[in-house]
Amino acid sequence: MAFASPYGAHHESAQKDVLVAEVSSGLETPSAAKLAETLENYLASHPAAALLEDGRVLFDMRLARYSISESHGRCLLQLWSEERNLVRTVLEIQQRAHSLRVMTRRMGAPKPQALELVATSDRRTPTARDSARRNYQRLLERVLTRAFLGAKVDGFRSAMDLEHSFGPAYVRGRLLRGTAADAVIGIGGAESSTAIDGILTLGVLWLDYCRQKADGRRHFGGLKVIVPAGAWRTTAERMAWLNSSAAFELFALDERTEELEAIDFRDCGNQTARLIHAFSGESALERCGAGLGKVMAFLPDGSQHRVELRPRSASEVGLLLHGLEFARVRNGPSAHSFTHQEEITFGAGANETPLTPETEDTCRALCERLFASRHPGGTHADPLFRMQPERWLESEFRRSLGELLPILRGESVYSQVPALSCGDRGMLDLLAADRNGRLCVIELKADEDLQLPMQALDYWIRVRALNADRQRTPMSDRLLSAFEREGYFQGMELSDQPPRLILVAPALRIHPANLPVLRYLSPEVDWELIALGEHWRDELKIVFRKRSADSR
Repeated sequence: MAFASPYGAHHESAQKDVLVAEVSSGLETPSAAKLAETLENYLASHPAAALLEDGRVLFDMRLARYSISESHGRCLLQLWSEERNLVRTVLEIQQRAHSLRVMTRRMGAPKPQALELVATSDRRTPTARDSARRNYQRLLERVLTRAFLGAKVDGFRSAMDLEHSFGPAYVRGRLLRGTAADAVIGIGGAESSTAIDGILTLGVLWLDYCRQKADGRRHFGGLKVIVPAGAWRTTAERMAWLNSSAAFELFALDERTEELEAIDFRDCGNQTARLIHAFSGESALERCGAGLGKVMAFLPDGSQHRVELRPRSASEVGLLLHGLEFARVRNGPSAHSFTHQEEITFGAGANETPLTPETEDTCRALCERLFASRHPGGTHADPLFRMQPERWLESEFRRSLGELLPILRGESVYSQVPALSCGDRGMLDLLAADRNGRLCVIELKADEDLQLPMQALDYWIRVRALNADRQRTPMSDRLLSAFEREGYFQGMELSDQPPRLILVAPALRIHPANLPVLRYLSPEVDWELIALGEHWRDELKIVFRKRSADSR
């Protein structure tokens, strides 16, 4: 029997509750298909999940890949990452308050072993988390009192304030000197790296809030940001591109020694950016043609025209439906000979199932359901319709780029740019050039995202650095940017102007804090915020636009 879907959950929530109850109560022995479906439901609902063994994180599911299959009445779970791989038979799943307890057996092992799937890798209890944040607040107040003699530490707190987007991970307050003041924000080392990297957005909002509430009685000259020792680089790179009209200062705090170190964010070294030579998409399609034809044969009749073939590398092509990659074909050298071998997998997101004679029926069934679910008139309750909305928006925006933004050259647009190495911050959505050869960084969001401006700024910083890296080559008399030297935008002369930054989101999904943060960016960052109509799956329509020039 084949399990339901490697795409994720696809039953109503009530059905999922019944399934979990049956699995965990012991009233019946769950089938392999039910076990697989339960795992799929959880992973689809918690994309930032982590897999633990004895309290230790084995896999962060944001970085790992997995396959769940049913074979000979057994549920087989496989996970792999750059660090390790794991293969286990799933015996039982027990629902807990905030996790799934997964009883498994390793091949050849006499006893079952327990794994735990949790929503995030933060294993602190709410009580321990609150206690750690209170202790950090007291530590921060003590350190600031010593470091800034003559200044008064005032109003420090970390309480949740949803109205103004302030979360409890950040301690915020003020340093007062008569009628002068600075806004202060800090975060402890026990918080997640994502929260630490997001501090500058919250700091800008806190500074803006303090200035609005001052009512002229006190002048807030700037913002002091305190991050854990060794975790300052992301904030430093971003801070260098904020408007100098406010005095921004960055400090690193060693919580063990209570030493506060000032960081010169304007001299934080070269940004990490690596560019891989551009590959030929046409050659990749030709190389993988046989495998692509095999997958196309599994699609419902008349639906082949809906598929987008997107080369991922010189030897890999993905098959996408409205931005969702549901299969991929790889054609590379064999590990045991000089011949090339073909590998075909299907499944969405981090899930990959090899296409074999045994899994062909599963692949065909999944394709039928995917194409019946994922279309503009689909049901919002269907997870295949909801999955990866930003990739859907990207595919629609890219297809209509010439109509929406006629100044851009639609013939040379790079999607999910694989050339940019930006650490944990992933790949930018679209990179294009306008009619004058000026690069344009395009970042899209289908849902509210407080960090949209800063995340987009990360990509802008790296594209700017690569475009400014200009050298002569034996084949050219003029200075070529790193993009041109590596084969991007062929036949086009790229301008040495800093790139434009374009942010795109449905109008009702633009976070209220995005515009205030954008207004604090340096005048050198030429940005534009484009708001789309809410029914963008049916029709892309620009509702309004905001530009950096309008806010100066």
